[in-house]
Amino acid sequence: MTSTSGPPRLRIAIVGGGIGGLCLAVALSKHADLQVDLYEAAGRFSEIGAGVMFWARTWQILRSLGIAEDLSKVAGAPVSEAPSIGLDFRKSDHPEPGGRFAVFQPPYGCVRFHRAHFLDVLVDHLPSGVAHFGKRLASYSEDARMVELRFDDRSSSSCDVLIGCDGIKSTIRKQMYEEAAKARGKPHLLQYIEPIWSGTMPVVVCLMAPSDLQFCGKNKHLVSYGIGKGGSIVNVVATFSNPSKEGTPFEGPWVTDCSPDDVRKEFNGWEPEAEELLQCVDKATLWAIHYLKPIPFYITARVALLGDAAHAMLPHQGAGAGQAIEDAFILASLLGDYGTTTANIPHALHAYEAVRLPFANARIEGSRINGLMYGLNSVHEDRLETLGPAIERQWNWLWETTLEEELRTSQELMRSKGQALPKATL
Repeated sequence: MTSTSGPPRLRIAIVGGGIGGLCLAVALSKHADLQVDLYEAAGRFSEIGAGVMFWARTWQILRSLGIAEDLSKVAGAPVSEAPSIGLDFRKSDHPEPGGRFAVFQPPYGCVRFHRAHFLDVLVDHLPSGVAHFGKRLASYSEDARMVELRFDDRSSSSCDVLIGCDGIKSTIRKQMYEEAAKARGKPHLLQYIEPIWSGTMPVVVCLMAPSDLQFCGKNKHLVSYGIGKGGSIVNVVATFSNPSKEGTPFEGPWVTDCSPDDVRKEFNGWEPEAEELLQCVDKATLWAIHYLKPIPFYITARVALLGDAAHAMLPHQGAGAGQAIEDAFILASLLGDYGTTTANIPHALHAYEAVRLPFANARIEGSRINGLMYGLNSVHEDRLETLGPAIERQWNWLWETTLEEELRTSQELMRSKGQALPKATL
């Protein structure tokens, strides 16, 4: 917990030690008058998956937390905000060399990491005493004064505000929506508890080879980009899609090893560069990608959802981890402000939800649409003359909005509830 010279202004419990939970804990721990406790079910911090990328708006947050310098040392390429080609799109499901039909070129670059390397930097910046391992949340109870946590090991704890960063299978989201469905007499709220299978089965591999392309074909696409320090490791994701299976039950493990030869067979007859890339594969992991329906609320009076617990999305805009960090930034700014007390926690959580819920829900739908486009299954099908511009427009949110605007809006909402919060800057 964070050390204070007197009783803490707020006692904040974070359940889940993934990227979102750790970023929130690091941000809140900079406020000496807060007690911050992070509860992780596993025996140590760990992340599944290989690559993670962040756009410039998220990089601003990491810089404001004072960790950008350390992150730059493990980035997949030198950190730069100069214009760059994010992805080069080619139609590749034919034996002839493919040609570009779309290009994603943001006015600034993105930063890419191996997830384990990124997580290590976050852990290094977490103060001692904040993290508690082997603490799997069983349930919680909330009243007007506090929240009580009960763990599987039969221990318990209490806090003023509880933040659920416990992922796509969130225990906190499940309880929140079950209780809301019962109390409000709205059983339809139960539909937001379980993740939805997308009908896609990406294969993730890491190569020691340079490439930064998106190969597109009917019901399949292949993307590659550097993630290791200095671009030494390339993340390759080969995705197989069956849109008719979206929303159907998925049986079996969500993650399993698969044969690289099976992956290569699926791309037989594709353009030479795509086939040559897959010849480098010697190990592959098959994923059953799930996501959440856009949910209607994130909060109760003293409990809030963050990251994948609130808006688990498909990976086709490289936005999932970044959205969790943006959640953490807004929420930490509101809870960390000296004007937020135990009396007005509901106001702070309302301001957080009002800003973050519509934005993150839009990213859920945008990521889903991107996946359909890449597999030539959108309304554009394989009409490249309309598909290309449509793909390029899907990224406009990166520069049409700013985090400064979101933060200002959230602070204005707090002021409308009688709070006088000073403006903050990134």
